[in-house]
Amino acid sequence: MSDEVIAINYIVSGDDFSLAGEASVDVKSRLKIMGIPPDAIRRAAIALYEAEINLVIHADGGEITVEILPDAVLMKVEDKGPGIEDVQLAMSEGFSTATEEVRNLGFGAGMGLPNMKKHTDEFSITSTPAVGTTIEMTVRF
Repeated sequence: MSDEVIAINYIVSGDDFSLAGEASVDVKSRLKIMGIPPDAIRRAAIALYEAEINLVIHADGGEITVEILPDAVLMKVEDKGPGIEDVQLAMSEGFSTATEEVRNLGFGAGMGLPNMKKHTDEFSITSTPAVGTTIEMTVRF
């Protein structure tokens, strides 16, 4: 891999489950072409997919910025949604504020944030109620 940094922006629409996952599929494909180790690709794709789903379910969409460095993938997810009242509680496995309708679609099990943290080497979340949420994740390879 070269020393070149690749930066990609994605806009994720809210309430459109048919498009959720497009960013993670695109990043996964790019990383494969670049010869990144499969485990790093898998972890980045899982974390990014969980973030995309959260943008659709909870935030009416948002923006994802991905930077592919020679030794890592940096992912920043930003929304202007309702924010998270209690981040520590939201990080608990199984905690979800998803509606019954979303759960009936097979989403909203309360594993999104925990899976993002589990599959990344660095994870941070900042959220302000009525302002939005920013998540930054790093997967090293």
